[in-house]
Amino acid sequence: MFIRAGFEISIRCDNETPILCALSPRPEVSPVLGDGAVRCEPRLPGQTYTDSFGNRMTRLTHPGGLVTLVSDFVIEDGGDPDPVHPWAEQLPVSHLPAETLRYLVPSRFVESDLLSNEAWSMFGHIPDGWARVQAICDFVHNHIEFGYCHGRPTKTALDAYREGRGVCRDFAHLSIAFCRALNIPARYGSGYLGDIGVPYNPDPMDFCAWFEVFLGGRWYTFDARYNVPRIGRILMVRGMDAADVSMVTSYGPHRMEKFEVWCEEIAAGRRLEDVRAELRIPLVGVAAA
Repeated sequence: MFIRAGFEISIRCDNETPILCALSPRPEVSPVLGDGAVRCEPRLPGQTYTDSFGNRMTRLTHPGGLVTLVSDFVIEDGGDPDPVHPWAEQLPVSHLPAETLRYLVPSRFVESDLLSNEAWSMFGHIPDGWARVQAICDFVHNHIEFGYCHGRPTKTALDAYREGRGVCRDFAHLSIAFCRALNIPARYGSGYLGDIGVPYNPDPMDFCAWFEVFLGGRWYTFDARYNVPRIGRILMVRGMDAADVSMVTSYGPHRMEKFEVWCEEIAAGRRLEDVRAELRIPLVGVAAA
């Protein structure tokens, strides 16, 4: 299948303001139309680089006034849901690859140390490995009430646990905290997730957060908000938590005046050339370094 995804985000600043964007698909995601880069209107000089987590970042200076960021691209997807491997085992810490060890420690929004007692009390009796991670997802899915009105940029995993309300990043943060407390490497992921293979949701789209755990020698995707395998995830960023992958970081005041995200399957039989003509990529863009 083919999936079209992108966004249009308009940002107003009163003064010249540096901005950092984590809004492109990961380098390993290869669009068949477009490139997933961030384009600007008006045209601005900018720089793209890969950060320490392997994310594709865009750095630019907002001149003041209104600037619109746009991306629009098409990927090819196999149409399979998130893999499910109930036999995947949890490795002892002594056997974990060195690069996974940083995903065992607390981070800005994930206070796994403060939630350790709760984690072992609720999940310590469950067989380790896939079953334990799934039990964490089941708990978080039922414990947190989803609502955009419940989100705030400073909310941590501990806050979400105590309040029982949040947005998708809070589902991910709390799940990650429990996993790390139980010696399961867990990292934050975010990107596009359209209504593919599930009932259509008429609410405006947003980017979606989920998490990944290291079991049986590889990383697996889990999503405590939906708690079912999903089709067509497009990964943009990974990190310890949301602090590493804020979609827009401004080094000064800004106001977001438009926020539109899309991610949808292209109808079978449609020609890619027809879709190409519909892409919302402007003729100008951020210059790459």
